[in-house]
Amino acid sequence: MTDTIADRLARLGHQLPEASGPAANYVPVTRIGALAFISGQVSAGVTGRLGAELTVEQGQAAAAAAALSLLAQIDRLVEGDVTRIGRVARLGIFVAATPEFTQHPLVGNGASDLVVAVLGEAGRHARTTVGVASLPRGAAVEVEAIVELKDGRA
Repeated sequence: MTDTIADRLARLGHQLPEASGPAANYVPVTRIGALAFISGQVSAGVTGRLGAELTVEQGQAAAAAAALSLLAQIDRLVEGDVTRIGRVARLGIFVAATPEFTQHPLVGNGASDLVVAVLGEAGRHARTTVGVASLPRGAAVEVEAIVELKDGRA
């Protein structure tokens, strides 16, 4: 039997959340050939800005929470079969922060570390982490991804 994302998360002490639907006029995942573009997933329940209400450690937890939602979208896409994931090509991480905050990469590690812990080498990715003035629903972190799938179905 194939190891699943949910199984791997459970071993790390996390539960795979339900993949959420879109909050506006877009789709959660768009697929072009072997590439899947996953819309931004926010840190549900973790609000505030880094450098004001939140510490770096709280930001890392928020990034991990957003990554859990991202993994839920990937899980839905591959129907639980982790062997269908070729590689996470890129993560885009958006951090709600004050203008003075400069530790965005440390916050982003919360998402990157979880994705790599769950997917291993297939989870190693390129990454951009940027600070923004605000995010939807007051979220502290939002994470998007480009994922290569092995089966290449459109």
